[in-house]
Amino acid sequence: MIEPASGGVAVLGTGVISTGADLPLEARVHLIHDEMRRLLEAHAPELLVLEDLYTEYRFPRTALLMAHARGVICLAARQCDVKVLALAPAEVKRAVAANGAASKHQIQHSVQRLLKLGDLPTPSHVADALALAITGFSRLGGRLT
Repeated sequence: MIEPASGGVAVLGTGVISTGADLPLEARVHLIHDEMRRLLEAHAPELLVLEDLYTEYRFPRTALLMAHARGVICLAARQCDVKVLALAPAEVKRAVAANGAASKHQIQHSVQRLLKLGDLPTPSHVADALALAITGFSRLGGRLT
């Protein structure tokens, strides 16, 4: 999560919502929804930036499972009256690393540089989320120096 600050943006917090693989699907999506709703209510963001669903044809199950998670995230945003912006992974990679096919490692380094972080954002999911936030921020007219 980021917010405007003098000279660019400040990182308010990062994290990963984890659910146990042993839980049934309905319990996992319920946990994701509840945690997203809690975060949205606590921070009242102007915008939630979400990665467009992408998967390889070899892994259709992954796309279906991710669609469930994206659905409850969008529901939580709607319930909290937060606008949702979906961005393609390649667009985000181009925005932060100047390469639409950038690797996870390149994204981590780009995000670290853009946000002037002392350490690499880890795990890579955190770097991806920050890259989405940076791109959404720039779409709103914000600039990173």
